[in-house]
Amino acid sequence: MSTPAVRPVLDVVVPVYNEQHTLAACVRRLHAHLVHTFPYPFRITVADNASTDRTAQVAAGLVAELAGVRLVRLEQKGRGRALKRVWTGSDAPILAYMDVDLSTDLDALWPLVAPLMSGHSDLAIGSRLHRDARVVRGTKRELISRCYNLLLHGALGARFSDAQCGFKAIRKDVAAELLPLVDDPTWFFDTELLVLAERCGLRIHEVPVDWYDDPDSRVDIAGTALDDLRGIRRVRRSLASGALPVAEIASRIGRRRPGGRLGGHGGLSGQLARFAGVGVVSTVVHLGLFTLLRPALESAQTANLLALLVAAVANTAMNRRWTFGLRGREQATRQHLLGLGVFALTLLMTSGSLGLLHLWQPQAPTWLQTAVLAGGAACSTLARFVAMRLWIFRGPADEARAPADDVRAPADPSGLALASVSPAREVRHP
Repeated sequence: MSTPAVRPVLDVVVPVYNEQHTLAACVRRLHAHLVHTFPYPFRITVADNASTDRTAQVAAGLVAELAGVRLVRLEQKGRGRALKRVWTGSDAPILAYMDVDLSTDLDALWPLVAPLMSGHSDLAIGSRLHRDARVVRGTKRELISRCYNLLLHGALGARFSDAQCGFKAIRKDVAAELLPLVDDPTWFFDTELLVLAERCGLRIHEVPVDWYDDPDSRVDIAGTALDDLRGIRRVRRSLASGALPVAEIASRIGRRRPGGRLGGHGGLSGQLARFAGVGVVSTVVHLGLFTLLRPALESAQTANLLALLVAAVANTAMNRRWTFGLRGREQATRQHLLGLGVFALTLLMTSGSLGLLHLWQPQAPTWLQTAVLAGGAACSTLARFVAMRLWIFRGPADEARAPADDVRAPADPSGLALASVSPAREVRHP
């Protein structure tokens, strides 16, 4: 059969590399599921990533056998490269992909794409780490997955629960905005796409999935982990330098949260994690400078004042950029002045701790003074975070993250009232 001329509503991409033995059964199963459960025209695109076996020939046979199946042949490997190529050229308003092993139960496909078809959400991901997910896999892969997502939460402020599950969907209009900014051609592609989507204020819908580990998985865990770490570093640098135009995209298609704030730089847990990281760095700077300055100055209070002033300026700058995601010079002077107000509180607490130590032991050694100073600084940490979150960066953060006065959700890309139609169970060919 030839591919029907009707425009598909959904294009499901199946990236493959050397899958000649499993491809046919998986595509037939996926096709049968869509025929019986998806009430709109669909397409299945097999993206062959430069296979060296008979995968391309098997896919060509499926194209001739099944309506709505096509083959795209790439000359280079890379899941991200394949998805970017197919999604960019697709004419379907809803784009999805899944791994060829179909580890995810296909009953989750309709819940995955329905929020995108209705316009409720912009991207959708299957989550193996959702509390309602049912997952069968080894302890090693479970631990690696959870550690990776914790790393994303701390380093990039991510709020999604599962970056690497091979079961995702995106609206075509959103893909057109984000795909040109995604550089990774391999496994980090998913993470990079999701981080950009969050920073642009887009809504990511999570679907708990039933997932069964593929014992024949050929993913190089060590190599993939190193690539992911390099990807995290690259994305962090690009976001910090302003090289990625997330504010511009947010002004066009981002979504406001109640109160006028764009979805953006992580929730409370992510901010706390980044604030803690900044706090460790600034505390090391503070105590290191104090230790260096103390022998050269007669007064421990003077050494503390100078060291704390430098650390406070650095702390405000790092928290402004990293913890709360603010860029540019707008409101920077005001925020630094308010940060100095918090610095005064910190100075009062640390100086007070040194004063009490002096009353108790006037000739205390430098190491003891440093230890007491660390205790005073720790006591002021919570007060600094609350002040920054609720006072210093509250108003300006909203302005910096929302450059446009009127940010609306994108229109229904299909032009159909798809939300009002429930999935049909009768056989329906595309």
